[in-house]
Amino acid sequence: MLVPGRLWQWGTGSRAVGAGLAVGVFFGAFALVESGAWAAAVVVFVVLGLLYGIRVPRRMNRLWPEAKDMSRADRAAVVRATRRGEPVADPGLAPAVLAYAAALRRAAEEDRLRRWIVLVVTLLAIALAVYDTLTGTTGEMISSWLVVVLCVADLLWWPRRRAVLLARSDRAVASVRRLG
Repeated sequence: MLVPGRLWQWGTGSRAVGAGLAVGVFFGAFALVESGAWAAAVVVFVVLGLLYGIRVPRRMNRLWPEAKDMSRADRAAVVRATRRGEPVADPGLAPAVLAYAAALRRAAEEDRLRRWIVLVVTLLAIALAVYDTLTGTTGEMISSWLVVVLCVADLLWWPRRRAVLLARSDRAVASVRRLG
């Protein structure tokens, strides 16, 4: 669900590269700030970039397999309408809106089951940040507290964002059902 809607405009390979690069650069920068070592940043960039570059498009394809039979423009139109809660312009895409909305629901349910992991990681991140503040370098301290901020933001922001996205998805489904 967290994957930006614009990734659906791309093919599977482009989605892999886009997701992998974003994650690799983000966490590689954290590794660089914490360790000050370019080698560590490169390793993190490559490993996480490859892992997420493989995982994200596979999950996207698993959750919404109907997307592979659609053109990029149609996929983008369905995703845009569903995420905004608007009726889809082409009535022929109505079944795709229903399928994508169902995929968002499945993704939300899968993510809801994993929320306890974010809580545990947040608690561990706080403990590590306190430890790094007392004993670590400035880079370790900064990166540790940045991780805490991101974890807390995830705990507070993401549930509300998910609820808004699902409500909009429900509006798009309702508009499709009114048409048919």
